[in-house]
Amino acid sequence: MVKAIVGANWGDEGKGKITDMLAADADIIVRFQGGANAGHTIVNKYGKFALHTLPSGVFYGHTTSIIGNGVALNVPVLFKEIQDITSKGVPMPKLLISDRAQMVMPYHIDFDTYEEARLAGKSFGSTKSGIAPFYSDKYAKIGFQVSELFGDESALKEKISRVCEIKNVMLTNLYHQAPIDEGALYDTLMEYKKMVEPYVCDTSLYLWNALKAGKEVLLEGQLGSLKDPDHGIYPMVTSSSTLAAYGAIGAGLPPYEIKKIITVCKAYSSAVGAGAFVSEIFGEEADELRRRGGDGGEYGATTGRPRRMGWFDCVASKYGCRIQGTTDVAFTVLDVLGYLDEIPVCTGYEIDGKITTEFPTTSDLEKAKPVLETLPGWKTDIRGIKKYEDLPENCRKYIEFIEKKIEFPITMVSNGPGRDDIIRR
Repeated sequence: MVKAIVGANWGDEGKGKITDMLAADADIIVRFQGGANAGHTIVNKYGKFALHTLPSGVFYGHTTSIIGNGVALNVPVLFKEIQDITSKGVPMPKLLISDRAQMVMPYHIDFDTYEEARLAGKSFGSTKSGIAPFYSDKYAKIGFQVSELFGDESALKEKISRVCEIKNVMLTNLYHQAPIDEGALYDTLMEYKKMVEPYVCDTSLYLWNALKAGKEVLLEGQLGSLKDPDHGIYPMVTSSSTLAAYGAIGAGLPPYEIKKIITVCKAYSSAVGAGAFVSEIFGEEADELRRRGGDGGEYGATTGRPRRMGWFDCVASKYGCRIQGTTDVAFTVLDVLGYLDEIPVCTGYEIDGKITTEFPTTSDLEKAKPVLETLPGWKTDIRGIKKYEDLPENCRKYIEFIEKKIEFPITMVSNGPGRDDIIRR
C-alpha cells in the first residue's frame, strides 16, 4: 500500500514527526518533490534532527529511503545530512537516488540570492536554496539530470557550454556578477558523480517491484497545499507541486496505488515567508505562541527565521485538505495551546463586506479579514495522555469543533514532540 503524508497549510505542520511515526510500519519512504529549502524536525531516541532532503523515516534500520525524480537534489546538502545523522549514532541508511532526479547547481543558489536582492522589498521571501531557478531550468529543459553524469563526457561538456552561455548573459548584464567557469562547473559535477554513484538506480522500477511484492510505501511531501504553484497563494508559493497527487509523478508510481492521504494540520497556524495569511496575529500575543510552539519555538528549520503566527484557519485548512484528497487528518502540536484561557479560531473570511467559508484566489485573499469564534481553553498540560477520552473536555470540544468545520476526519492527535506522543481516534 502507498500512503502520502502532506501538509494542509503553509508548511511546518509537523509532517516529519508523522512520517517518522508511520515509518515504523513501512518498508520504503520516498521524498517526491521540493529541495533543501524546507526542513522536517524529528525528535526520537537518537535526538533532535532537522532533515532537509533525507526522508523522515531514515531512522529505522528496516526502511529504504528514496530520493525521487521530482526532488531538487542538492548533492552536497544530502551528503552533509547523512554525515550529520550518522555522527549522532543513527545507522547508515539504505539510500536510493533516482537516476531521473535533477541536481541543484551552485549557480542556482547564486541566482536565487541575486534575484531576491534585486527585488528588495518585493522579494518572495525565498530561503535562497536555489529552488525557483532549479525548477525554471528543469522546465526550460536546461537542467542536469543525475543520469547525465554517467553518459557521454563530450555531450555533458557541450551542454555545460550551452547552459553557461545563457547564464553568463544574465550574470554579467542583469546581476553584474562574474561569469560561470565551465571547467570548474564540470569538475564540480564529477565530484557529485563520485558521491551519488553507489546509490543511483531506476527507483521507479524499484518501487514497482516493491509494490508487486506487497511492500508498504510512504510518500513524504514538503511544505503544504497553500504553497502549491497551481492551487496555493500564487505567486508566494514554492516551485514544485506540494499535493499528494504529484506524489505519483515525483516518485514514479501509478496514481491508483495511493490509497491513503494523511494531511497534517497544526492546532494553530504558522508560516515562513511572504504571502497572504488571514488569521495572522502580531505583537506579544504572537511572541508568546511562537515561544511556546513547535519543538522548542516556532523558527524555520532551514533558515532559523521566526515563523509568522496565527490562529487555526478553518477556511484555509478545509481547502488544503480538499485539494490534497484527504482521507485522514493528523492534528499536531495541540499541547502548545494549553496555556490559553480562550482560543480564537478563524471560521470565515470577510471580503468586501461578504462572509465566505471558501478559500479564494490571491487577489481576494489579500483583502480578506478573519471572522473569529472563541472557544474555551483547557488550561492544563496534555502531554503524556494516550487515550482520546482522557483529554480534557474543552480540548476534545476544540478538536471536534475544528473537525466539523474542515469536514475531514481527524484520526490522529499529536500532543508532544516525540514519535510516541500521539493519540489515535
